[in-house]
Amino acid sequence: MTLSTESSPSSLVWKFSQVFGERSPGEDVQDADIISSIEFEKSGDYLAVGDRGGRIVIFERKANKDSLGEHHTHLEKLDFVDTHRPEFQYKTEFQSHEPEFDYLKSLEIEEKINKVRWCATPNGSLFILSTNDKTIKLWKVKEHKVKKVKEMDFNPFVCPENALLAERSYVSGQHKPSFGNGYFLEWTEKMANNTLPSHDGDAEVANIGDGAPARCRKVYGHAHDFNINSISNNSDGETFISADDLRINMWNLEVSDQCFNIVDMKPSNMEDLTEVITSAEFHPLHCNLLTYSSSRGFIRLVDMRQSALCDHSARIFRDGESHGSKSFFTEIIASISDIKFATDGRHILSRDYMNLKLWDMHMETSPVAIFKIHEHLRPKLCDLYNNDAIFDKFDCCLSGDGLHFATGSYSNLLRIFSNGVGSEEGITMEASKNPCRKPHLQAASRARRSSLSNLTRAFYRQGHENSSSGSTDFSCNLNSKLLHLAWHPRTNLIACGAGNSLLLYYA
Repeated sequence: MTLSTESSPSSLVWKFSQVFGERSPGEDVQDADIISSIEFEKSGDYLAVGDRGGRIVIFERKANKDSLGEHHTHLEKLDFVDTHRPEFQYKTEFQSHEPEFDYLKSLEIEEKINKVRWCATPNGSLFILSTNDKTIKLWKVKEHKVKKVKEMDFNPFVCPENALLAERSYVSGQHKPSFGNGYFLEWTEKMANNTLPSHDGDAEVANIGDGAPARCRKVYGHAHDFNINSISNNSDGETFISADDLRINMWNLEVSDQCFNIVDMKPSNMEDLTEVITSAEFHPLHCNLLTYSSSRGFIRLVDMRQSALCDHSARIFRDGESHGSKSFFTEIIASISDIKFATDGRHILSRDYMNLKLWDMHMETSPVAIFKIHEHLRPKLCDLYNNDAIFDKFDCCLSGDGLHFATGSYSNLLRIFSNGVGSEEGITMEASKNPCRKPHLQAASRARRSSLSNLTRAFYRQGHENSSSGSTDFSCNLNSKLLHLAWHPRTNLIACGAGNSLLLYYA
């Protein structure tokens, strides 16, 4: 059950670790159960998963959460790289969003969780941001012990009035002298040991588990006219951004009734619209820097100290040489679906429909590495356009050391690459319990429509409604797509969302 690549000395050997929500063969997957977002907490001890039903499920790392021990300082823990394979267990789940209806716009608002993001907290509490298309919520997950008395069966000597005259209490010798306050010594001792007396034995006051109820602390709403595609926490621990198709807003975590619009790409005439925002993320180290991507393949890096409205003072990164000859599909496949900063703050990983690209912030004209994902689908772009598959949004992620990168593809394929010579091919494996087996590729029927903004789809639909290549046979299953994944921050562990199943792989 291992996979490796001989050509790359820095490549990793990947093995299956765990699966949650495994479905039996032939079992239908409910749309509400399909995973829509995955995020590891910064320490790697917790994993949050959002689904299309508006639920958030939290998994907790099993024992040995602190591999360094309690006597080590916080800074030592941050520098520590975990070499052990983490194992996770279910912790709790809660309903984050419900379906809504906007009566002013006659618009149904889905409960689907678009993004989940963990908040950095100094006191060890768990805070998490979640968003659907319109509303962002801040949740606090509070942990406490839940105790319950399993069985209560009173002995005769504690019954009222004639209890002390009961034969059993004297004959059996169970009666003990009482304290002045009326409590019997036996009860006092057994309560201290979490046991209660009964006819058949001791009834336990048992710990039935660690409860982790979630409570909504803030609701950040009514600030986006278009669908929210990104939220990102700032390194200052106090603010975060939310991005929709045309605007990026900045919030203070403590203030839910106002925000600052820092990027506005909406033209005065919507017919002049040429691009939309697809993803946005704060710099991991500098609280004044953020980056956002667009449907035209641009990555913009902005400094909030230079201008209140950041879209006019941005450094622009774009690969102008990778597309070759221009065609109708050139800009569509150039649309960036996800961007991620490396932990060093210098490199940016981006994913468009065809490629995974690594950028150096000191080089604006071209990426430092390009990994081809869907090059085999290039002859089928017309059919992919007609069935909307070309608008699918695939996530990308990096390892904590910034040397390895991962993204998903069709047929539930996981693609992993390493930064180095001979790493262009990378590792390809199917997201299943047996990742070493050869992926089963089959022709797919018409794919389900993706949730990408209608602005983007409508923009490219104009004047190109009747294109067809005459063939709809694909070398992959378009209905099974690995869209969402996340890399553990401290060790080589990847969490993948394949349908309603969460699969974890380690190296």
